[in-house]
Amino acid sequence: MNAVVAAVLIMLVLSLCRIHVVVALIIGAISGGLVAGMSLEDTINAFNSGLGGGATVALSYATLGAFAVAIGKSGLAHALADKALAMVGRQDEGGAATGIRFMIIGLLLAVAISSQNILPIHIAFIPLVVPPLLFVMAKLHMDRRLVACVLTFGLITPYMFLPVGFGGIYLNEILLANVADNGVDASELNVMSAMALPALGMFIGLLIAVFFSYRGGRGYDMKLIERTERVDVKYSPKTLIMALVAIVVAFVVQLWLGSMILGALAGFVLFNISGVVKWKEADDLFTEGMKMLAMIGFIMIAANGFAEVMRETGEIKSLVEGSVAAIGDNKALAALLMLVVGLLITMGIGSSFSTIPIIAALYVPLALQLGFSPLAIVALVGTAGALGDAGSPASDSTLGPTAGLNVDGQHNHIWDTVVPTFLHYNLPLLAFGWLAAMVL
Repeated sequence: MNAVVAAVLIMLVLSLCRIHVVVALIIGAISGGLVAGMSLEDTINAFNSGLGGGATVALSYATLGAFAVAIGKSGLAHALADKALAMVGRQDEGGAATGIRFMIIGLLLAVAISSQNILPIHIAFIPLVVPPLLFVMAKLHMDRRLVACVLTFGLITPYMFLPVGFGGIYLNEILLANVADNGVDASELNVMSAMALPALGMFIGLLIAVFFSYRGGRGYDMKLIERTERVDVKYSPKTLIMALVAIVVAFVVQLWLGSMILGALAGFVLFNISGVVKWKEADDLFTEGMKMLAMIGFIMIAANGFAEVMRETGEIKSLVEGSVAAIGDNKALAALLMLVVGLLITMGIGSSFSTIPIIAALYVPLALQLGFSPLAIVALVGTAGALGDAGSPASDSTLGPTAGLNVDGQHNHIWDTVVPTFLHYNLPLLAFGWLAAMVL
């Protein structure tokens, strides 16, 4: 068996068996290295050498966690939750309550989409907004698997369809650049036209999750929520205004210096200076915030080690070449296998942005040889890269929602985030990506 396939399958099976994702990544990486014929020492060295690649991301999330706790201290998110809770108290459990559910879904979807372009903070908003809403959602019997699907849709679809913010990086700087580097004239291509059908597949998956899969209620322990998420946070107009100012400052600093770390630190310091966070509390709050997103940081670091082992095996290329050899001149089979291989690679690496350069070098010449149009090639490679972002245990698009929804320990990362997002997004994306490759 190909070492990459073996490693990804072992990692996924262990994760589904409720083995912690970090442990699953380490065991999967070592297994993949050994299957590829690497020595245990070389495998461990490769894993260790890759760990540094995730350090910046891990530190970014740690400082964003501290900033999130400071915003929580201001009461901004709790003010929103209190308004929603008051509305729930005035309504019955019929149509009006359903309207409030959709209002919350719409709010979270809008914020998630905006986090990719208008306010490019990616998953940083989740620990700010979601935990204070858990009490309200529990009162409404909202299924957190639905919320996970809504958040993941908002984190992924904008960057794979809208060429602004993170989408500008993924579509223009990575996708079109790599397609052009491998022989396709992409200067006149409309990337939104190429990715419209795959994005439609994502949207259909969202509709299925909202209106069919998770439209029913699900019970949660209210006392456990109250113990872990403070529902009586005090706030005032001053603290709310300072929270808004701190968010704007963090955003401006991030855009100015290109650093999430410095942006979050600037916002946190502003909270200290304004008195919203007292100096004697600052150290404890910062530590609390770092703990909140520490799991994401460690998983991202381990995922980088896993990815480095996969690269060192040399079998990512052989996996792609093997699929190429099985294709012959069958365009339909070619499109399907390219997408499946992209799914496997991204599921293991956990990053769509890192998958594109790996697969474009071999897929683009093959697609040209088989007669795919330039627009179809962009759709094929772009979808192959995005496949697996939803549903990967090591992707921040699944780790982020879990970080917000599991603050009280009632939301399992694998079964309540990874599996639902895999089923609702990867399967439609596979079908509509294949359709786009065939009709464009």
